[in-house]
Amino acid sequence: MFQLKNKTAVITGGGSGIGKAIAFTFAKQGAYVFILDLDQAGGQATADEIIKTGGKADFKKCNVALQAEVKQVVENIVSSNGSINILINNAGIAHVGNAENTGETDFDRLIQVNIKGMYNCLHEIIPYMKKSGGTIINMASVAATVGIPDRFAYSMTKGAVIGMTLSVAKDYIHHNIRCNSISPGRVHTPFVDGFIAKNYPGQEKEMFEKLSKTQPIGRMAQPEEIAGLALYLSSDEAAFITGCDYPIDGGFTKLNN
Repeated sequence: MFQLKNKTAVITGGGSGIGKAIAFTFAKQGAYVFILDLDQAGGQATADEIIKTGGKADFKKCNVALQAEVKQVVENIVSSNGSINILINNAGIAHVGNAENTGETDFDRLIQVNIKGMYNCLHEIIPYMKKSGGTIINMASVAATVGIPDRFAYSMTKGAVIGMTLSVAKDYIHHNIRCNSISPGRVHTPFVDGFIAKNYPGQEKEMFEKLSKTQPIGRMAQPEEIAGLALYLSSDEAAFITGCDYPIDGGFTKLNN
């Protein structure tokens, strides 16, 4: 079950965190993984490690916010590999702030990466998927549906991700393209460690515990747990699922009072 043999998967933001875990999981299940990331060192290291363990992977440096770059990379992948079967629209950035103290520059930056970046990948990859079908997963967040303090711009962009997911699922269902989104709660990634170290120097352990306990289950998710859900939704076993958003949040959206 959950085999991805003979499948080509494009994973944006695959150089670290959730994207890296998805890349490893998909490669282990037989997919040829193409990692798109701005971080050349991280993306290349992920691809090299996958290859070292017997998987198939390649790294393509790409700024998803620039449609011309996405177009060139996608054309390169298709010309060398024939098709793209799976798109994991994972690349994104975070921001802390409310409607008053979020500056225009940061607001625009989040739109460019978190919304336009996903649109660019959809715009360039869907025409190829229409030929033989495919699966798309857009990475959203619990912030799209639950009010979280000081996440104004980030929450807005993730709400847009869910809207794009529903539109694509509806528009391309008769082209055998499935589109779903995943909404993680807090996940223990290098970003979280960096955020805590920057904002709470000397209080790292206490803040990590505090953030972990905001999930009713009492801890943060591991990236591999998000990857497991992405694997299921990308596999043939999930062939009847489209147009859905999947919270994976340790009870955050339903059990917090």
